[in-house]
Amino acid sequence: MDINRNWFITVTTYGTRLPGDERGFVGNHRPRPNKRTINNIFGTELDANVPRLNEYARDIMVADAVRLSVEQAYALLEQFQETTVYRSWCLWAVSIMANHFHAVIGVPGDPDPERIRGSLKSYGSRRLNQRWGERRNGTWWTKGGSNKKLPTEESLFSAIRYTIDQEYPLLIWTHAVPELNLPGGFVSPPAGESAVLADR
Repeated sequence: MDINRNWFITVTTYGTRLPGDERGFVGNHRPRPNKRTINNIFGTELDANVPRLNEYARDIMVADAVRLSVEQAYALLEQFQETTVYRSWCLWAVSIMANHFHAVIGVPGDPDPERIRGSLKSYGSRRLNQRWGERRNGTWWTKGGSNKKLPTEESLFSAIRYTIDQEYPLLIWTHAVPELNLPGGFVSPPAGESAVLADR
């Protein structure tokens, strides 16, 4: 498989990591009047703690926040694997937590990263809808997400390490990456209750 671009994708579940969150967020906001910004370069500090933006985001929620279960995480991984094989992409690593997932994806050519992230979200939603029914608000995910280009081998390996070092994962899976001593497969054992409950 010829890989020309690598991307670090992050998507949060609906209502759990809103814009303005004190823990950090990736999204458009205006730190000053007439200036819109988004900090989405891998390794750079996230924007954080914008209370008015966070309050506004909570006020416009139309359904309860989504907290994924272990069973749902395994269903998503299966769908991500199917999607990346069908698209001829490489799923380098994925970690799924109760309120978000990270995926490191290698792609041939230079497709729009919004398409990459959108495919994971839409096909993931389809799988969740098939097994657990559609949500009242019609979505499992927050709008958008983060696409961070990984232009060097060093940044690729750094993103994979970050993905497999998550606290409280429901699951972590990787492609074989000999340079990182990763044989491929599941990195972490099945998650316990603490993983499901932790708000990370």
